[in-house]
Amino acid sequence: MSNLLLGLDYGTGGAKTSIINDKGEELSYAFEEYPILTPKPGWSEHNAVNYWELACRIIKQAIKSADINPADIKGIAVSSALPSLVLVDKNGQPIHNAYNLMDKRATKQVEWLQNKIGEKTIFDISKNRLEDHPAIVNLLWEKENRPETFDKIYKALTIDGFVNLKLTGEYTGHYSGAAFYGVAYNLLEHRFNEQLLSEIGLSPNLFPELFRCEAIVGEVTPEAAKQTGLVSGIPVAAGQVDCNAGWSGAGMVEEGDIQMNLGTCGNFGIITRDTNFSDTMINFAYTTDSEKDYIIVPTTTTGGQLIRYMRDNYYKRELADEKTGGVDTYDIINKEAEVIPAGSEGLVVLPFLMGERTPIWDVDARGVIFGLSLNHTRGHMVRAMMESVAYALYDSFKILKDSGKTINAPIVLNEGGAKSALWRRIITDVFNMPTVMVKRRTGAPYGDAILAGVATGIFEDFSVAKKWVEYIEPLEPDAKTHALYMEYFALYKSIYNNVKGDYKTLAKLRNKQ
Repeated sequence: MSNLLLGLDYGTGGAKTSIINDKGEELSYAFEEYPILTPKPGWSEHNAVNYWELACRIIKQAIKSADINPADIKGIAVSSALPSLVLVDKNGQPIHNAYNLMDKRATKQVEWLQNKIGEKTIFDISKNRLEDHPAIVNLLWEKENRPETFDKIYKALTIDGFVNLKLTGEYTGHYSGAAFYGVAYNLLEHRFNEQLLSEIGLSPNLFPELFRCEAIVGEVTPEAAKQTGLVSGIPVAAGQVDCNAGWSGAGMVEEGDIQMNLGTCGNFGIITRDTNFSDTMINFAYTTDSEKDYIIVPTTTTGGQLIRYMRDNYYKRELADEKTGGVDTYDIINKEAEVIPAGSEGLVVLPFLMGERTPIWDVDARGVIFGLSLNHTRGHMVRAMMESVAYALYDSFKILKDSGKTINAPIVLNEGGAKSALWRRIITDVFNMPTVMVKRRTGAPYGDAILAGVATGIFEDFSVAKKWVEYIEPLEPDAKTHALYMEYFALYKSIYNNVKGDYKTLAKLRNKQ
């Protein structure tokens, strides 16, 4: 009898699943996109019902593709992009669309918390900034703006928590994701501060019970088995944040290890046990030991989403051709950008299409195209956007490097746009550090499958990922190009400093419409 493991991951733009064996060999993979809904300025949602319907489809597809007996699957783990928020009633049914991590609607609730509780108090408890993205802030928005349905909320779940509910019937959360509830979640004590919850008017009963990432929180129910093609009784782990899944699965297991994703968001993570956290970064528990290990994760809100935006709006004909058997549109996009020189011939982009997180934390920020000339093409736009994401991430990297944090070379590039050789070259030269790419491109669901293996005792610990991973296509930085990029980076910073006040004015004008 085989020991197989299934991982399932939900990103901002789609979900994917993978089945592996106990030697780390991937037997199948399935992926499906879903739409990002933006019904109002600053809002970013998913249809929550889609999460489970999609899971049923891609799990069946993965089982069929692997040509396996589902009874051989011995464990399951789920991850999701956070922060996210799925509000469910007592029957476990979604009350509204789900919030995803690009949602920025709760600005008034942030101001209220700043005045009532204070940013320092909140940071001292949560070890994260008070911003408009934690789930607790959005719960306060719900209470104020949709009081008629707020009382129907039974639990406030993450995406992976919702999928685990559908799999097991249990309402659960995990330490790595709990930090994204924010505000009243005590990162170091792994619990909610009930006194603070009381002060801001939220019941602790709204939140699920929290577990270590590798804890078993339930088993696949007969109903879930029927819908997914699984068998009942398979153990399900508590889960993890999607970036943790991708990074741990690609061998990021030691303090100082650094990996980068260029998915819908752009981010990188550095493992630490140093709890002297910076309030300009995102800080949360890491999967390898979610009671002691932490990860510092600078994030730019729209990373790979910028290139998806270009594809969907400026490559419509190519996208239509692709759907009828043509060339991958992203390949066309990369070829057009590759012929543009570093610096995009004087075109600079601020990549803040949905506000920005680290290190500037500006909810009102929006995209800027600076220096546009008649000689610039859509290829220039793509390259300038890739460079802008590199600048946004380097802004945080420089802060961490200057602070003396342990950072192990090389930077390991993992999911999303990292498959672009051009984008990897840009990152290498902007950061002035060697980079490599993970050969196995499955990403987060592979790490979830390893988590399932640790949770069920099939693997002793996460070191198996280090043993199995293979890094390819090493790049060394070019000093001349780095120097040029640092001049452009200084201009990028100057542009933001010159327009950041105007973002407030623009936000007020938007709110009048």
